[in-house]
Amino acid sequence: MPPRLKVPLEPRKSPVQARSVASVDAILEATIQVLLQVGKERLTTTRVALRAGVSVGTLYQYFPNKNALLQAALKRHLSEISDSIERVCRDHKGTTLRHMVTALMTAFLQAKMRDVKTSVALYYVSSDVDGAKTVQQMRTRYDKAIVRMLASASEPLAVEPEIVASMLLGLLMGVSRRILESGAPEQYLEPLRREMIVMACAYLDACSARSPIQDTPSVNESTRYTN
Repeated sequence: MPPRLKVPLEPRKSPVQARSVASVDAILEATIQVLLQVGKERLTTTRVALRAGVSVGTLYQYFPNKNALLQAALKRHLSEISDSIERVCRDHKGTTLRHMVTALMTAFLQAKMRDVKTSVALYYVSSDVDGAKTVQQMRTRYDKAIVRMLASASEPLAVEPEIVASMLLGLLMGVSRRILESGAPEQYLEPLRREMIVMACAYLDACSARSPIQDTPSVNESTRYTN
């Protein structure tokens, strides 16, 4: 069996001039519109170019195929979420842990679900365009921003900020995935946001009050105490 050819996903080139930037923005907006209208299987570069008001040749200057279009649209979507996370983390440096986590959870879900239909559509095509790699790249940005914010909290943490940030990110990712897969994102968004904040605040309260000698016993210690 001949080796399977890898479909190129990276853009052919990046726009430099303002006119080129505008063309790429129009192409990516059109990609989302066509995706929502006809779905991934019927999305073509010709349809996207027509919707964007550019020639197919212009589109091919930047994107070699439809998967490259979808990956670029996903990256832009996730980058906007990262920008929002970094901004809220900067704005809440030096505040209380509860203020930090409430702002963080709210900002993340607002950015993630600003356009619910788009978020759902991109979520379901992400596995076809190496979405896991893109998510991991953005998660690194989230993590660094959250760690810096936590390290500036007005009350001391008894747990390393890196560990706390990892736990909070796990909660964010898990809840957002639950919302996207629910079939009724708008219905679950606000209730899950409230409960997520309750959980995160309770966890941070424990982290700020806990000292090393009060840590939860290990599995072996717990077994010993109950025998």
